[in-house]
Amino acid sequence: MTFLDEILTSTREAVRTARLNRPLADLKRRIKDREAPRPFAGSLSKDAGLPLIAELKQASPSQGLLRKAFNPIDIATIYEEEGAAALSVLTEERFFRGSLNYLGQVRAVVKRPLLRKDFLIDEYQVYEARAFDADAVLLIAAILDDGRLKDFQALARDLGMDSLVEVHTEAEVERALQAGARMIGINNRDLATFKTDLETTFRLIRKIPEDRIVVSESGIVQRKDVERLFEAEADAVLIGETFMKSPDIRAKIRELFGKM
Repeated sequence: MTFLDEILTSTREAVRTARLNRPLADLKRRIKDREAPRPFAGSLSKDAGLPLIAELKQASPSQGLLRKAFNPIDIATIYEEEGAAALSVLTEERFFRGSLNYLGQVRAVVKRPLLRKDFLIDEYQVYEARAFDADAVLLIAAILDDGRLKDFQALARDLGMDSLVEVHTEAEVERALQAGARMIGINNRDLATFKTDLETTFRLIRKIPEDRIVVSESGIVQRKDVERLFEAEADAVLIGETFMKSPDIRAKIRELFGKM
């Protein structure tokens, strides 16, 4: 069984439990009281260099604990102060030590839009994202059939959220385009093995029309990586582990993005 298989098995159980503890009707009522979503795609302007989507992630299934001293409010504040265009918040609990509650905690202290980073397999989770203050959702092509990929994007749009459709192969790029994805994340990490290869972005970006927003995700660890992705005309980068492993997050951001 791969890491992804384990995560999806756990996610299906988590959704079943969540539906029992917090019925969909409760989520819909909660959504009515939420502040309007912040524009996620609209925040990714290249006027000041390559936009950064900075991620809050305490752990990963392949590497375990990434950051022992994990305070989402402190980390989010640093991200915003250092110029991140948007933030990605891991909400998967078992393997990544995330929490839905992190979304509200972070939203209360920063003005940047927030992406719910999780393994969304049920429309319930899309409603859940908005109810807990996400401005955008991650939709992973590898775990969604064509129907759900389209339907989840439509639902997110109806709720005022953007969708980042994640791909890893040429076939998934084609599926994302057929599903009408406007914002496409190229994951340099293979979800079956969790190994990363930055060349994935350079290979797949050529398959994506220029009118789409392309985000390179994972495996971005040094200044040279950021510069190469900027030259390849990526529209943004999503970085988490590099910052989470650093003893000084602020210094690491400046090392990768300073004076671009």
